[in-house]
Amino acid sequence: MKSQIGNVYWATGMAWVTCFLLFTSCGGNPNLKNHDTPTAGTIKVGIDDSYHLLLEAEIFTFQTVYKYAHIDTLFKSEADVINDFMNDSVPLIIVNRKLSEQQVAYLRERQYIPKTTKIAIDAVALIVNNENPDTALFYKTVKEIFQGKIKSWDQINPKSKLKDVKVVFDNFKSGNPRYFKDRFALDSFPSTCFAALTNSEVISYVEKNKNAIGVISVNWISDPADTVSHNFLKRFKVVGVAMEGDNDPGTKFYRPFPGYIAEGSYPFTRDVFCINRQTYTGMAHGFSSFLAGEKGQLIVLHSGLVPAAMPVRLVEIKH
Repeated sequence: MKSQIGNVYWATGMAWVTCFLLFTSCGGNPNLKNHDTPTAGTIKVGIDDSYHLLLEAEIFTFQTVYKYAHIDTLFKSEADVINDFMNDSVPLIIVNRKLSEQQVAYLRERQYIPKTTKIAIDAVALIVNNENPDTALFYKTVKEIFQGKIKSWDQINPKSKLKDVKVVFDNFKSGNPRYFKDRFALDSFPSTCFAALTNSEVISYVEKNKNAIGVISVNWISDPADTVSHNFLKRFKVVGVAMEGDNDPGTKFYRPFPGYIAEGSYPFTRDVFCINRQTYTGMAHGFSSFLAGEKGQLIVLHSGLVPAAMPVRLVEIKH
């Protein structure tokens, strides 16, 4: 009888030990870092709002393939996304610039080694009102607009009936104004430039104002299969831009189509990165690998951007 009671106690004790081990190994211990795996768990991802449409598609597919994975998205301006990353609010971000040397050094001092993966090539698109006939601009013209040297449409085209040029960004903390500041070595923008709040507000402003030039990420207009992107394209014209140094009247103007982005004919391109600061192989690593892998790169291609790891073929159709 005593032997049977002892066996019961022994079995009960082993069951409790097994449950404890299972509980802690599955993330029950709040002090355990490995609360997620590459394909399961929950993480927050900070995303530059320029890539809202692309990342919605990527995340939907990732969560469909890995049913125990859940990604909470924080769509913000570039500056806010990077601040969240530096403050350890999110372990993974999607932005169109690398961290600065100072930011990397700051993280290394705190035993974090950020891992940067290029996932796409993007472009900054210029858009104008449907009633604006000037849809082809020289590179030099665009530069002088942002420098404040060109303030009126008749400086671009003497026959233009439009008045003052109004340049509208999505947000002064986004990557779009920073891109042109870096590109043209600007300390500040002229009074002809101002900011709305979102990319959709930029589009609405351009749609209603004949004098406007909108600055948005091409991802908002690049996916012909996406209803949001397709509807936006009806509301404005996309500007073609000549390559830097091409100022002849007969020069070719390139719109931000994937083939022209890939070959570098369209001048205003930039890389898109995912940056991971997790110190273990968790879901930030798994999602980064997915974005850079075959499935993720196919979604980039279908969205109208240029994949980082897959070739894009330019087909010219002659009429």
